Amino acid sequence: MSTTELLKGAAELFPGEVVTQAHVRHLDLPFGAGRFALVTLDNGLDHTKPTTFGPQSLANLDAAIDQLEAEAAAGEIVGAGLTGKPFIFAVGADLKGVELLKRHEDALAIGKGGHDVFKRLSQLAVPTFAYYNGAAMGGGVEVGLHCTYRTVSKAIPAFSLPEVFLGLVPGWGGCALLPNLIGADRAVSVIIENSLNQNKQLRGKQVFDLGIADALFEGADFLEQSLLWTASVLKGDTEVVRAEIDRGEGWDQAVARGKAIADSKVHGAAPAAYRALEIIAAAKNGDLRAGFDAEDQALADLIMGGELRGGIYAFNLVQKRAKRPAGAPDKSLARPVTKVGVVGAGLMASQLALLFARRLEVPVVLTDIDQERVDKGVGYVHGEIDKLLLKGRVNQDKANRLKGLVSGSLDKAAAFGDADFVIEAVFEEMGVKQQVFAEVEAVVPAHAILATNTSSLSVSEMASKLKNPERVVGFHFFNPVAILPLLEIVRGEQTDDASLATAFGVAKKLKKTAVLVKDAPAFVVNRILTRFMGEIQNVIDEGTPVVTAEKAVEPLGLPMSPLVLLELVGPAIGLHVSETLNRAFPDRFTVSPNLAAVVKAGKRGFYVYDSGKPELDPEVAALLKQGDVVLTEEQVRERVLDAVAQEIGLMLDEGVVAEAQDIDLCLITGAGWPFHLGGITPYLDREGVSERAAGRRFLPQGVASVPA
Repeated sequence: MSTTELLKGAAELFPGEVVTQAHVRHLDLPFGAGRFALVTLDNGLDHTKPTTFGPQSLANLDAAIDQLEAEAAAGEIVGAGLTGKPFIFAVGADLKGVELLKRHEDALAIGKGGHDVFKRLSQLAVPTFAYYNGAAMGGGVEVGLHCTYRTVSKAIPAFSLPEVFLGLVPGWGGCALLPNLIGADRAVSVIIENSLNQNKQLRGKQVFDLGIADALFEGADFLEQSLLWTASVLKGDTEVVRAEIDRGEGWDQAVARGKAIADSKVHGAAPAAYRALEIIAAAKNGDLRAGFDAEDQALADLIMGGELRGGIYAFNLVQKRAKRPAGAPDKSLARPVTKVGVVGAGLMASQLALLFARRLEVPVVLTDIDQERVDKGVGYVHGEIDKLLLKGRVNQDKANRLKGLVSGSLDKAAAFGDADFVIEAVFEEMGVKQQVFAEVEAVVPAHAILATNTSSLSVSEMASKLKNPERVVGFHFFNPVAILPLLEIVRGEQTDDASLATAFGVAKKLKKTAVLVKDAPAFVVNRILTRFMGEIQNVIDEGTPVVTAEKAVEPLGLPMSPLVLLELVGPAIGLHVSETLNRAFPDRFTVSPNLAAVVKAGKRGFYVYDSGKPELDPEVAALLKQGDVVLTEEQVRERVLDAVAQEIGLMLDEGVVAEAQDIDLCLITGAGWPFHLGGITPYLDREGVSERAAGRRFLPQGVASVPA
């Protein structure tokens, strides 16, 4: 079957493709180098919209290459170049269509079609050049790898092969070509390490330093400088010399390093990284044809698997649903916020003050019970701003302005008398929080929002003794505040639309992913994690060894083990949340006596790290009192997942969030749940746990799964 026939058949499966055009224009290169053909990729949308490759887009590029091929054969051009519209080169395959594919042969056709088009660039009778003028990802990077030479702009903000992050492999040449260009070790860093490190992006200079590009130019006149360099190369005045590739032991060591990275991140639970490493390992002999065939097969297999569907689903949650929160009120109701108050000056409160000052750039005042605490909190914020200055994240003027915005006071009336938004971050005890809100309500303006950063307490109860409970809203951040995007916005029983709209408006300015949550015990993330952790603690209390309980959930590929997560959260906080949920749901949530003993002993976790890796603390081991019921890893995993599925089903029945998608969005952005799982509900559906434990699928067939 010809490439044209392949792409024509595949085009029928991509009805919503935003078609990319490949415009060919000709120009005379400087220094009399000759006539040159320049192809520009452009989807006709504004410059912020990415250019992608679907079947019709590939067909358009294929037709442009037909023209280049004819002109090269006739001696009408000395070379051909490929660039993108302003600020964007190309960002890879059209995933909207990929997730609709139902048959393995259709998925195989997409892989083969991309290869057939791209590799024609390396087969032209004249040298070819890729000019990475803007963001380049996935297939956008790969089309350039098929060219003879590449230049890159210093201004590029994002350059990557993110496929493994989504559950695919770089399937249009990336796995075979990149290691043969820059060596296996560097290719492993780009394809495996960066992808599994939350899809880390490269900037222009890094692309050049890695050897992916042969020349680096400023963004302002990037294309002009690239064409001058092209002319120099074609005339023989500039010679491109590339480093020799280590095809011996170094190649094998690189693949082994990649496997160790994959094992540490996904624990064998997600196949994409391992399929990519197989192709990189086989590329050692330089057989590109075999490499391309292997990419086609891996791409087709993974497209038809659950990991990719979960990855695309997760990507769409973060990129689309997060920007249009379900249930958020009309944003026109939001009030302006020109000053923020923070009750408390501990670590969490200080992190909040820093975030509000940086994002809102309005005065922020902290209060606490004594001057020493206030000074420490303000000092923390100023110190963090100084760190930003040292890292070049802000300039001196900006640092001075930000520090000038943050102050402290012992006088709530003076501090909050003109505040529009006051958030408390004090001890997690209802009486304490009610007292704080009563004191704040007495001194703030009538329009001011009162926000609580509670992780598990009832917002409605907290507001119940106030004169104006309608302006109280839950505003639950996750630690570390600067890193985790999630913000659970909790509507109390009497919270009005204007207060809620203001909360969502502030969240947007803070650049947080806001999810509307019902005022239910522990809200979303903490409720699910506490049920999850509770079952782990239960099986340990009953007699299962700690190592077995921990290893049981490794196949989920979570970012850290349950007990390491408990250490990060803090055993005391974990115990407090489990006590809160035990009071609310005593039939499902237990309070572990062993965890209580660990907290009472003042231990910060179950592990010590003297050997460089986590090992059970002997002092903790001595505290543990276990029964004689020992479960296998499989039994532990089934029990834990059944508990989580049951809890999610109940949360959806209670209307804690609008849909299962919001639970997944919360876990991805608030707890670092893996993209390849799609959060949690696609995994539970895929493994049959949802129907077994909750009596139903959480998502319709075809959402984060192969269509029926």
